[in-house]
Amino acid sequence: MFSIKHAVAMIPASDLGRAMAWYEEKLGLRPERKEDYGASYTIGGLDVFLYVTDYAGTAQHTILSFTSEDLVADMKALRARGVVFEDYDLPGLKTVDGLAEFGPVKNAWVKDSEGNILGFVEGM
Repeated sequence: MFSIKHAVAMIPASDLGRAMAWYEEKLGLRPERKEDYGASYTIGGLDVFLYVTDYAGTAQHTILSFTSEDLVADMKALRARGVVFEDYDLPGLKTVDGLAEFGPVKNAWVKDSEGNILGFVEGM
C-alpha cells in the first residue's frame, strides 16, 4: 500500500540554525526551503526534513547514510572541513582511524551538530 507513496527522511535538531550551518559548512547541503520549525533538503533524490525538537541526538544508531565511491578520499575532504569521525570498538565492529571494513564494504560515521549519527558507505 505504501510502496507507491512518497517518503521523507526526518532529522531532528534542537537548534535549527546551528544544524543548518553544520550541514552547509560540513556537507555542502543547502536547504531548498526554510521555515521556523524546519528546513527541507533533497539529497540524491531523497527528500530530507531537518526539524526542531528537544529530542535531537538521542538515537544511538545511524539515522541517514551517504554512499561514496571513494570513502577514504571523502573522509579526507570532510576532515578538512572539520568533520570528526567516530571510532568504535564493539563486537563485530571496529574502526581504525574512523574507518570500518567489511570485505569490500567500507563504513564511517560522524555526529552532526545535534548529536545525530550519520553514516558514509562505499561498496554497497
